[in-house]
Amino acid sequence: MNSAYLFRVGLGLVGLFGVTAGLSGCVGSPTYGTDKTAMEQLVDDVGSAVSIAPREPANKGTKYNPRPDLVLPPGGTQTAALVAPQASVASRENNPEWVESPEEARERLVAEADANADNPRYRSPLLAGYGTAGTMTETQKWQAFRDARQLQKGAYLDQRRLLSDPPTEYRQTQDVALSDLGEPEAKKEKRRKAEAKAARQGSSWWTPFQ
Repeated sequence: MNSAYLFRVGLGLVGLFGVTAGLSGCVGSPTYGTDKTAMEQLVDDVGSAVSIAPREPANKGTKYNPRPDLVLPPGGTQTAALVAPQASVASRENNPEWVESPEEARERLVAEADANADNPRYRSPLLAGYGTAGTMTETQKWQAFRDARQLQKGAYLDQRRLLSDPPTEYRQTQDVALSDLGEPEAKKEKRRKAEAKAARQGSSWWTPFQ
């Protein structure tokens, strides 16, 4: 009887010591950047879940300053003396020297042609120099052919016509490279035959069995 009682008391003390150690470990646990440990946060969460009282807002003690009034220009003669904003000069309406883009020029000419659709004396600049229905005349065809031939022969190698063309110094070659035609084909064939004959003379009949 006495031994059983002592055993129960010892077992209870061990359990109490384990619970105390666990609680002390939770209380002394890191806060991970917060002001509460894991155990304190758990107790607060459980208390908030079972609490029926309304919670106070987190920003209850925050003080807000009133918004200042808008800053308006002074009245009277000073308001009339304000300088008006400058008009945009990036258009032909406000700046006659503004360069007209090809798209704007085409839109203007198309609108002009539509407005003079019933005028038999009007001729659109879009068809200037062209034949019937906008086709090329014989003179223009020959001129286009000559330009294509000059371009094919390298007539414009000394200048860049387009931005995609390489620089002129990259298109210049040396006279030695132009005159060098390489090794003649007859000489190449003779050299190959000599190399093949020399290879056959150096081989023996037992080479395939090695």
